[in-house]
Amino acid sequence: MKIALFGLLVLATAFSAPVPGVAQTADDAAAQACKSTGLVALKERAPEITDLVLDMETVAVSAANTKVEDVPVKTVVLGEAYIARAGQTGKPDRFVCLLGEKGKVLLTFFTAQ
Repeated sequence: MKIALFGLLVLATAFSAPVPGVAQTADDAAAQACKSTGLVALKERAPEITDLVLDMETVAVSAANTKVEDVPVKTVVLGEAYIARAGQTGKPDRFVCLLGEKGKVLLTFFTAQ
């Protein structure tokens, strides 16, 4: 399995007391923050990437009240995304995105299915 890791933190601890996620709409602020920072990170590593499309039917946004080291994690976003290369998309990739205080994206993690 091919794994790509982008972000500012390495997940060092397990989440405590997970909160159920809810499918989101296309204008969800947390999902859009993950999309925009994820796309920037992907383009830095692979300039042929042209877009990142979140499958909003699979996206779940969950409130969190945990920390990685001493950094608070307030929101976890999970779902599937299509990475477009030269305008073409293939199979969806799974992603996890962690957001901290004030909606700051801390980590975005993509893995091919």
